[in-house]
Amino acid sequence: MTSPGSGRMRSPVAWASEAAWDGMGMGLRPLHAMVAAPTALFLMALTAMLLRHPDVPFYEIDRVAFALLVVGVAVRAVVKRDQLLVVERATWPMIGLTLLAVASVIAQPFDNQTWCLLAAKFIVPFALFHLAGLVFREERRLRQFEMFSLVVLAYLCFTAIAFLVGAKSLIFPRFILDEGLGYHVDRARGPLLQAVANGVSLNMLGVLALHAFLRGRIRGLSAAVLLGSLPVAILATMTRAVWLSFAVSVMVLIFRAHNRRLRLICVGVAIVGALGLLVALSFDDQRRALTERLKESGPLDFRRAVYTAGWEMFLEKPLTGWGINQMPAELARHVSGYKEKELYPHNTYLELLVEHGVFGLALYAWLMWELWRLARGQVPRTERGGFLNRQFHAMWPVMLGIYWVNAALVVMNYQFVNGLLFSMAGMLAAQQRPAANELEPGLSLSARGVRGAAA
Repeated sequence: MTSPGSGRMRSPVAWASEAAWDGMGMGLRPLHAMVAAPTALFLMALTAMLLRHPDVPFYEIDRVAFALLVVGVAVRAVVKRDQLLVVERATWPMIGLTLLAVASVIAQPFDNQTWCLLAAKFIVPFALFHLAGLVFREERRLRQFEMFSLVVLAYLCFTAIAFLVGAKSLIFPRFILDEGLGYHVDRARGPLLQAVANGVSLNMLGVLALHAFLRGRIRGLSAAVLLGSLPVAILATMTRAVWLSFAVSVMVLIFRAHNRRLRLICVGVAIVGALGLLVALSFDDQRRALTERLKESGPLDFRRAVYTAGWEMFLEKPLTGWGINQMPAELARHVSGYKEKELYPHNTYLELLVEHGVFGLALYAWLMWELWRLARGQVPRTERGGFLNRQFHAMWPVMLGIYWVNAALVVMNYQFVNGLLFSMAGMLAAQQRPAANELEPGLSLSARGVRGAAA
């Protein structure tokens, strides 16, 4: 074999070495693509978490997407010599909760569902909180996250309204309609397969849509359709807790917001919601369904019995707790009048108290306080027109309030809901870091000025 322009024979060793390097280069191309597109990996992971409920075997696509995200961001941090884990104030209570949960899981026989719950409630939020601070460090990436949120909101609204009007052939993915999966098959529960979780997502994303409208990211007919469909989609969840949290969040924005334009938009959303309710009441089947939901007392009686039994369980083990995912089976033994083998507390705070004791609930309260404090951080002057501007800081407590209110009525073990909230928390935390931790090699002078102002 001869090389071009040379009459000498190439040695087998040289030929094999060149082939090996070519093969290695081909093998590293996927890794290079992952390192070059961290935002795409992050949004793909959130999409996988949205479209795959923890209780549904869907080829573990969410786990694969999450692992690719962690590997891609970790390699990128090593290549750019960035600090992979920046310890924030919220990091410590998250570490404490994760260690408590891991310790209880290790002490139990292996159960795949328990490990999935551990990931959804503790590991995934911890990872996304810190990864978001590494990935969303430039305004263009924050805008990509914002656009992703708007697309997801449009999809969830479309799915909920299609369910409300009976156009079930338009609903995707089809497992949403499977009566054997999840809960609330008679409501607009979305891909999360739980009406409250779907309502929390709609409510939080709706606040982001209001923020996008104020920034001019959406306008005209598209903004009117998106914001107008939001209260109708909320109504379609047929869940009193979701209705209440949505009404309270809108009222808070109307009466507490300093932005007059925002107040007017919220008044418009409230009017659309009232009109949608009147239209729904004009149809016999919808009026009957709404009336039954308002009068239904069975869920209240069930919750009362479950809360009483949960408190009794806490008193038995107030310090150590019963361990993660032990409450459903034990709760069924403490509640009389129900034949189910497993009962669920439908309350995040009660579950934490029973499963991890007083110490676990205290760590969670500490964590929520640290997330609340993020809204009090300073906004750099050069970023006041960006995604994380003063208006976002003002809306952050509203989004937290939506999460907290609904957490009192459902256990927040939904990866997408937790991932969305903790990702935004990570972005806010990263905004407050010193400039030295924010700089990336190769950033422009203007970007360096932005990061320097954040200090």
